[in-house]
Amino acid sequence: MEIQTTYQKTILFAAFKHSEKNQTIPGTNLPYVVHLSNVAIEIMTAYQYAADFELDFALKLALLHDTLEDTSATFDEIATVFGVDVAHGVSALTKNEALPKSERMLDSLNRIKKLPREVWAVKLADRITNLQEPPNHWDAQKKEQYKQEAIQILQFLKGGNNYLEERLNGKIIDYQNYIDAN
Repeated sequence: MEIQTTYQKTILFAAFKHSEKNQTIPGTNLPYVVHLSNVAIEIMTAYQYAADFELDFALKLALLHDTLEDTSATFDEIATVFGVDVAHGVSALTKNEALPKSERMLDSLNRIKKLPREVWAVKLADRITNLQEPPNHWDAQKKEQYKQEAIQILQFLKGGNNYLEERLNGKIIDYQNYIDAN
């Protein structure tokens, strides 16, 4: 399948699922699909710098990475429409709500690390995209915690995608500079 067709089919599915709840990017009025497309562009750019990178697989993961966590989509539905490997990748990228909040990120990273590096790349790209100016309602502790999670992601997934690792490292520095200035 051509990559444009993959993108169009996947973003339509994801946009429909996220729009069921009128989901927006936290702290904005922007539709959630903007975040998904930003993660996808990080993946498409990273593909140019990586050997043995399955762009079709990674692009599906990028666009679907929050569907299990934030929408009515199910594992079986994703497996039926996009394949079981994609469903497993999306599942690994989904935090386990049954765990205490303090354990969710490490649990997800452990599951991600067992899967192909395209899954790692999506986690890196997701955090790159999310390390923008934090929502106004976040206090200093929440901002610092979010930065520390980004550092944890970067360290844990080291060796997954050099390009995205460098991007995330730069975003962490920018984020710290923003915190220091405000």
